[in-house]
Amino acid sequence: MSGKKAREERREQRLQKESETESQERRQRLTRIGSAAVFLAIAAVAVLIVVSQNQNDGGDTNLEDTAAVNKELAGIPQSGMTIGDPKAKVTLFEYGDLQCPACKAFAEQALPDIIDTRVRTGDAKLTFRNYIIISDESKPAGAAAIAAGKQGRGWNFVELFYRNQGEERSGYVTDDFLTELARGAGVANIARWNTDRKSQAVLNEVSKSTSEAEELNFSSTPSFAVSGPNTSGIQPLIGLGSAADIEEAIDEAG
Repeated sequence: MSGKKAREERREQRLQKESETESQERRQRLTRIGSAAVFLAIAAVAVLIVVSQNQNDGGDTNLEDTAAVNKELAGIPQSGMTIGDPKAKVTLFEYGDLQCPACKAFAEQALPDIIDTRVRTGDAKLTFRNYIIISDESKPAGAAAIAAGKQGRGWNFVELFYRNQGEERSGYVTDDFLTELARGAGVANIARWNTDRKSQAVLNEVSKSTSEAEELNFSSTPSFAVSGPNTSGIQPLIGLGSAADIEEAIDEAG
């Protein structure tokens, strides 16, 4: 084989090898581009899901049971810390401490039945009153609930607090936590809510209802009282622990 022909063959082999190398690099680039596109698509879907969750019921995804609470109370009139038909003849009063584990259990297990069978039907309206017995942390929590009530979201705040309750006296009742609850409860004007919850008038209301609970000889939370056509003022319901007992007391009061 002549030297010229050998050089031409080596040149053709080199060109073929370079062509194969370029083809392989091109495939690798396309693979990387495709993988990046898939990643971006997945990320976009994730963002849409997060945005959608944040928009549900005006709540925050860090809170438990926001949608469940809003569904439970949907369609029932609210005024201040009272939920139910304003014309209802009977009023059921709950004296509770938002840090109280027993209040949380009652709110989750028994209260929904009372709301469905007596409040939603118009037989009674339900009023929450603070009874501070756990620690000083309960006072700003109670004031925050009252401030939410001034915007028609008091009971949403109370119920949502119970669903996200931390360990009592642990320091979890912070401004950030209360603000998160207010947003989840659907409080529209957070700036006004902040002003209201820190006002002396609202703080005095927390102290006043605590004193009232003591005058009714309550010693634990939650405690209940009822008023209606068949009662003389506010009648304490001592020793009643079930939803059925309270529903019967409501019927007797009316």
